This record gives sequence, C-alpha cells and structure tokens, in this order.
Amino acid sequence: MNPVHNRFVFVAGLHRTGTSLLARILAGHCNVSAITDAPVPENEGCYLQGAIPHTALDGRPGHYATDPSQHHTENSPSNTLETRRRILEDWSPWFAPDRKWWLEKSPVNLTRMRLYQQLFPTAQFIVILRHPQVMAAALGKWVDDDPQALLRYGLDAYDRMAQDLAYLHAAFVLRYEDLVMQPEAMRRAAFAFLDLKDEAPGIALREGNSDYEVARDIAPDLAGRLAQWGYAPGGGVDRWSPHVTHPLRAIRDATLGALGD
Repeated sequence: MNPVHNRFVFVAGLHRTGTSLLARILAGHCNVSAITDAPVPENEGCYLQGAIPHTALDGRPGHYATDPSQHHTENSPSNTLETRRRILEDWSPWFAPDRKWWLEKSPVNLTRMRLYQQLFPTAQFIVILRHPQVMAAALGKWVDDDPQALLRYGLDAYDRMAQDLAYLHAAFVLRYEDLVMQPEAMRRAAFAFLDLKDEAPGIALREGNSDYEVARDIAPDLAGRLAQWGYAPGGGVDRWSPHVTHPLRAIRDATLGALGD
C-alpha cells in the first residue's frame, strides 16, 4: 500500500461567517479528516498547539483580523522549522493518518495564511465570506461594539485578506450566501479544488441571513466597499465571482467548471 501524503487544508473566515458549517461539509468526505471532540471551543486547532501563542487577547471577535500583531506572514518570528515541528507534533494526534487532507478550521487562519504556506508549502486555503452587515449583527451577540464599527472591521479584514491572496499558491474564496443558496455547486467546487470526487455529506442547510435586520442607510464609502464583494446595503446580495488560485490549471478549471454547472 502506498503511504498517504497528508496535506493541510485551512478553512478561514471571520467569526459568525460560516466557517464551522463549511468545515463540517468538507469533513464529511472520506478523504478529509478534521479535529473532532477536542476540549477546546469549536474544535479550533489554534488552541491545540503551543508553537504560536494564543491567549484570551488573540483571536478576539471583532478585533483580531485587523490587529497588525496578529497578521502572520513570511516575516513572522514564527516562520521557523521548530514552529512547523511543534504544530505537527501537537496536531497530528487529532487527525486520521490515512486521509489525504487534514482540515484545520480556526477564524485566526484568516490572518495566518501566508505563514502557514511557508510552514506547509502544499497547504491549500478556503476562505468563506459573509455579508459584513449580517456578520456584524450576528457578532453583536458576543461583543458590544457599534454595528457600524463592526461593519468597518469586516470590510477592513476582507481588504487585508485580499492583499494576502496575491501571495498564496492555492486559495478558494467563496461566500456563505452562495453556499446556502447553491449548496451542490459550491460543494462540488470545493472538492474539485482539493482534487476530490464530490461526496454529499447529508447536511441540511438554511439561509440564516434573514434572521437579522440590518440598516439600509449606511455611509456612501461603506456601500462602495460592500459592492466589491457583491454585497449591497441592507443585506443585499448580488452576483459575484469566487476567487480561485491554484498552481495546476486542471484544478482551477475543474473548480471554476463546478461553479458554472
């Protein structure tokens, strides 16, 4: 039997944007292993490793994604072989050794993608977005920040993520809204991005944005920034083309082809 060469797929996104849902869908595949039943919030691997410090001040909802100190890139002090060794040592027991992909889902992955690519060169990244106004409303259950401040936070975080994409070899950016409205196409695309055959996990999806009321009247500059991601004031969702980067054209074409089905 040929040995399995395990590769990391990192799921990233702001809090309350659907990272857990996306991870569950991907982890339903027979060739994907994810952290389960861990004694940490939401089975997030950031709590299960000791290589990169993670305290109560790290990963704070509504704050971490725009905090310069939490933006880890190629220049991070953590970009060392010792960091890689320690992370593998801490995470490996939580994954099935016979699965091609090891899936790790933590919101802070959004600010660590460039570092993780340095540590694990064959890693791939799947980022999920959600309408920033809805994200802000959902996040309001956890933090006391003003909704407009949280909206700006979300847009600033997406802008930083977009800048990081230029450095990534393999990244797929999709939206929560498309995932719940076009679940089969988005699922097929995600598995194509991982070079896997499609498998339906049997997870029921519902459109959760309508659970929140958000303002239609926002600052003009914010409306323009929303449009960049195919969003409109008041929770509106317009057409938008997901971002797909991969070194192999066949994988890019398969991913984009699944989206077009």
